[in-house]
This record gives sequence, structure tokens and C-alpha cells, in this order.
Amino acid sequence: MTIHFDDVNEGDELPELSKGPITETQLVRYSGASGDFNPIHTVPRVAQSVGLDGIIAHGMLTMAFAGQLLTDWAGDGSVRRIKVRFSGMTSPGETVICRGKVSQKSVEDGKHIVSGRLTVKGAEDGSLKLKGDFSVMVPKR
Repeated sequence: MTIHFDDVNEGDELPELSKGPITETQLVRYSGASGDFNPIHTVPRVAQSVGLDGIIAHGMLTMAFAGQLLTDWAGDGSVRRIKVRFSGMTSPGETVICRGKVSQKSVEDGKHIVSGRLTVKGAEDGSLKLKGDFSVMVPKR
């Protein structure tokens, strides 16, 4: 699906994206792909030794889900900026819901930019995992 600048309005909500349940295998694979081998993501006894209940997902994996929300909506290569603040941890077995909302449209140097807000929350308890802002470049019709 290709969106066009002309078809987007301030206040529009992006189609939500559900990811999960997060698996331990997924965390091991993400460690390898990202180069983040911090054992709190893959070794339960290490995670527990630093006061966690168990292993946790990488914050950047959660942010990648937010990025997927944007590329699913606006297309590959459209993302110009994602700025987030991490607010909570995600554990294996959890499902997260990624949401976005358009807050502004602008034309910058002839480029059609759509900006908005992002959230990723736990599907079961609504706990906030991250929140932030985005901007994407989309074609004009």
C-alpha cells in the first residue's frame, strides 16, 4: 500500500501493528543480528543477578517494531526520523501493539513530510514500552 501526502490528514491514525508473542529465540537471533550480546537479553541467571525477573527484550528491538509500523504504512525508504524514549521493559511471552498518529504535514525543500507520534504498549496490560516522534517522506499524488 502506498500512501500519498494528499490523502493524509492531521489526526489520522496509522494502522496498528501487533508483534508477538516475543520469544527467547527471537532475542538470541536479534543479539546476533544487532551485535548486542548483553546477557540480560539471553541468559536468565544473569538477568536475575541484576535484579530483573528474567531476560528482557532489547530496547532497540522494540524500536525496530515501531520502525516497521512506519515502513508498513509509508513504504520502504520513507522514514526520515524516529526519536523515542524507552519507558518500560518487554519480556518473552509478551505481545506489543505499535501505534502512530499524524500530527503535522509539511513541505520542506520540495519534499512532502508527514510527522507524528508513536507508542508501543503491552497488549495485555497497556504498559508503555516506548513513546516518541517520527517523520516520513511520502509522494504527492
